[in-house]
Amino acid sequence: MAITHDVSSEIWKSETESKGLFITDFDGTLLRSDRRFAKSDLEALHRLEKLHIIRVIATGRSIFSFNTVANSALPIDYVIFSTGAGVIHFPSRQIVRKVSLEDQEVRRATEVLVAANLDFMVHRPIPENHRFAYYASNSGNSDFETRISLYKSYAFPMDSIREDFGPATQLLAVLPPSQNKMILNDIRQKLSDFNVIQTTSPLDGKSTWIEIFPATVSKSQTAQWLATELGIKLENSVSLGNDYNDMDLLEWSGTSFVVENAPQDLKMRFTTVASHDQGGVAEAIERWLNQKNFR
Repeated sequence: MAITHDVSSEIWKSETESKGLFITDFDGTLLRSDRRFAKSDLEALHRLEKLHIIRVIATGRSIFSFNTVANSALPIDYVIFSTGAGVIHFPSRQIVRKVSLEDQEVRRATEVLVAANLDFMVHRPIPENHRFAYYASNSGNSDFETRISLYKSYAFPMDSIREDFGPATQLLAVLPPSQNKMILNDIRQKLSDFNVIQTTSPLDGKSTWIEIFPATVSKSQTAQWLATELGIKLENSVSLGNDYNDMDLLEWSGTSFVVENAPQDLKMRFTTVASHDQGGVAEAIERWLNQKNFR
């Protein structure tokens, strides 16, 4: 069973009159290709504040990684990070929720990934989940090696698959583009009581990342927890995404959009707005406000 810590806070009291909940993915949705934010998107987010609508970023990044790109002036209220394993109240930087895998769950998931001959990482619990142990089964997995290089000060080899790692936020396996994607289905079957999420690597844009979390962790489940805490009805929620790891969030929210740079099969399922480089967030906000008549 996952370890969950909800931190009591006074922050909810000041936001009990919120009318709605706007949730956007980060990389490839709000964050442009040049690693900046569109002026139109920031202006639209400021507009939501005036309308008493809570603004949330839901990202696969850890808070450590998120903070390398986002500054304190970003007009948001909360960050759902690590694909829902944690929530931070952005203005105060207070962690209000965090979830982790228990040590026996980590050992079991590790054994499955080793048996599948995969390259993977095991991340420490929040807030230290930018630190990880890595296990290399193969050579020539450039995306896996790039991620280790990016976090070289925080990454260490897993000397033994039987190492007592303890609790963890998640496990992350990296599949090169040439590797059989049927592995994903096999992992999901063997770890059916976990939440196994597929996403496209934000590093090379081609490799597949398999992320393993407690069953209670996902963007949608954490969004529901936040909506409940804030007293916001599902019908007054909207989400915007760009990849497969946004799927559950898009299916959960009352209104859903994807940006133009999303995979084609997602664009066939959800309403499409402009790309992340062309103000897709601003367009989604405008269309949603018109639909809900929030003024």
